[in-house]
Amino acid sequence: MFPRLEGRRSGSKHIRVHLFPNIVAVCVGTSCLGPTVGGVRLLHTSDWHLGRTFLGSSMHDYQAEFLEWLIAQVNEQGIEAVIVAGDIYDRSVPPQQSVEILDSALSRLSEKCPVIVTSGNHDSPTRLNFGGVFFERGGVHLRCRLDDIDRPILLTGEDGVTVAIYGLPYLEPDHHRGELGAERSHESVLTAAMNRVRADLAERGEVRSVAIGHAFVTGGEASDSERDVRVGGIGDAPASIFTGVDYVALGHLHRAQQINADTVHVRYSGSPLAYSFSEEHHTKSITIIDIPAQGDVSVREIPTPVPRRLATIRGTLAELLADPTLDAHADDWVRAVLTDQRRPADAMAQIRSRFPHALQLEFDRPLPDRVAALVDVATADPVEVAVGFVEHVTTTSASDAERAVITEAVEVVRISQASQ
Repeated sequence: MFPRLEGRRSGSKHIRVHLFPNIVAVCVGTSCLGPTVGGVRLLHTSDWHLGRTFLGSSMHDYQAEFLEWLIAQVNEQGIEAVIVAGDIYDRSVPPQQSVEILDSALSRLSEKCPVIVTSGNHDSPTRLNFGGVFFERGGVHLRCRLDDIDRPILLTGEDGVTVAIYGLPYLEPDHHRGELGAERSHESVLTAAMNRVRADLAERGEVRSVAIGHAFVTGGEASDSERDVRVGGIGDAPASIFTGVDYVALGHLHRAQQINADTVHVRYSGSPLAYSFSEEHHTKSITIIDIPAQGDVSVREIPTPVPRRLATIRGTLAELLADPTLDAHADDWVRAVLTDQRRPADAMAQIRSRFPHALQLEFDRPLPDRVAALVDVATADPVEVAVGFVEHVTTTSASDAERAVITEAVEVVRISQASQ
């Protein structure tokens, strides 16, 4: 039912994977989920960030559960190759337990179909690529080196349609521009890489094609949990640089989204799990791509399991502790935004007494009607400067007791300075 990998010849510029001729569709209910007749079905995912925590809360068990679910989807959806578009790990030296669940997942996935993995900006390409030649013989194709950009994996469907899949690792302009002959920008290094892809495609004739990339493409909607790759004035990149292929499987942005591009189908699969409250309203998913011998590529999303919902609640501490409508969030990961005039003591402890999975506490106090004018602190009365600071921080007038403490402190400093 699934693709079978033939051994790679030394020096070969591609990997060819043949499909068994008797592909059997798998149907659930009234929906047939087997491979499209005459085409190839791919699964696109990215940004697993194995080893990441969510505001100090471990995500390991949820990541392991997602990988179990993903393996089951390969069977249920009739997937013929899995694409993972970077940020496999959350950091270059991942924790041991993250390496272990990735090892198990890739081993089990590759028993069902080829797996193509590229490195992202969070990954160490050298570490991720370890054993790449050996793994390739077993159906795991690591694409973490520039030398492999124009060495596609070729999938051949039962009617002879061939899909060439090119894996581009994350390309850091400062590190890769020299070898690529590019300028110091994401647009330039990606253009140089895609020129290699297009040159190889031109030699292959009638094939469908997929490019895997990890970058910030112009028009994409970001979230707070991505590491910004646009620092240093080297910018994002337009979708037009991917012209010449049928589908672009992107990683980096955590929201699943289609980038509007006139000449190519450019899509982020998004992360399978939420990693910040900016992703509270995302629908996490994997992307299924059907590539026919001719015609348009079709795409659909399958929502991933939600281990725990995200919820932002807002109000005074007393309101949040008493409001019965908030009972629905008792088991959610909660961000509490307090609007109290003054910060309550032990606010997080009190929030967690009702919402045990609360992870974030913010304060958003309304500004007072009167905003103190700026003063020249070099000549102003230091008592009034300190009182103004208290009023700015608390958004209420300083009490007589607070003013007395401030006055006493200023006098102590004056006396001390005068005695020196």
